Parts: sequence; C-alpha cells; structure tokens
Amino acid sequence: MHISRLATSLLLRASRSSIHTSAREFRSLPRPAILIPPTITKPSQLRFYSQDPKPSKFYTFEDVQALTKSPSPTTILIDTREPSELQSTGTIPGSLNIPVTSKPDAFFITPEEFEDRFGFERPGKDTEVIFYCKAGVRSRAAAGLARQAGWVNVGEYAGSWLDWEKNGGEKEPVR
Repeated sequence: MHISRLATSLLLRASRSSIHTSAREFRSLPRPAILIPPTITKPSQLRFYSQDPKPSKFYTFEDVQALTKSPSPTTILIDTREPSELQSTGTIPGSLNIPVTSKPDAFFITPEEFEDRFGFERPGKDTEVIFYCKAGVRSRAAAGLARQAGWVNVGEYAGSWLDWEKNGGEKEPVR
C-alpha cells in the first residue's frame, strides 16, 4: 500500500511540473523527425486516408426522393445493408443491393465476377454511385471503398433508411 501512495505522489508532482511549461519553452522542445520507410522513395507514394481527393456528395431525403421519381442512367442508388435486413423493411425504389459487411471487396473484383456474384452489371467508374444503409455508418464505409477502387462520383445518403422511413418514403419489397 505504501508503494502505491508513493507512486501516486510522484506522478502528481511530475504532472504538476509539466503543466507549468510556458509556451516559449514548449516551442523550443525538439520535434520528432518524420521517418519515411526505405521502400517508399517519394512522399507522393504515402497515403493519407483522412484526406480523400474528392469527398462524397451528401444527399437529403428530398434529393433521393427526386431520384426515385426520375431515375438517371448515370446515377445508381446502392443499399449496403445485408439481404436479411431487407426482407423485413424493403428498399428504396430502384436501389440495388451490395452488402458492404459481407462483401467489402465488391468494387475491387472484375466486372464478370461482380455480375456473377450480384446478378447485375457493375456500375461504371464514370457512374455516380450513392450509398445508403440503415443509419449511415456502412454507407460511409462503402463510399470510402468505392473511392479507393477508383470511383470518383461517390455520394452518400447520410440519413439512410431510418431517415427515409421517418419521412414516409415509398418502399419497394425485396424480390
């Protein structure tokens, strides 16, 4: 018990003394060097996933509803929920199902394998793909995967199914 009190006391003293470091003293502290692994020859080869070259376009209920009423051949709405979830809720009319949790490689496989696996032609890389799920988490992941695979026109319906249902959006039964 005595050792733990001593350790606590020393930690408190150390933290109090570091709190009183002035801004000038802080700026004069040495900064760590950035090390680039020898296999990477140019800084341009580094990937910064938090800085996507072109972030997703975000869609509202009204935007998605307009898409369902006037579908465009250059825009595809993709439901990223699992097929078992769709049985009880249905889908947004005209959307296609690509479950991101069980098939995260969907945008990285060949067009032929994609069609065999999902039963429809893979969207072209020039096609705008808009993702939704139940609450917006999986659709965000799917959008990131699509961008990594080379799609540049990527959108997200952030409100997803919960927002669609709350606003009384039309439902299409699963075939």
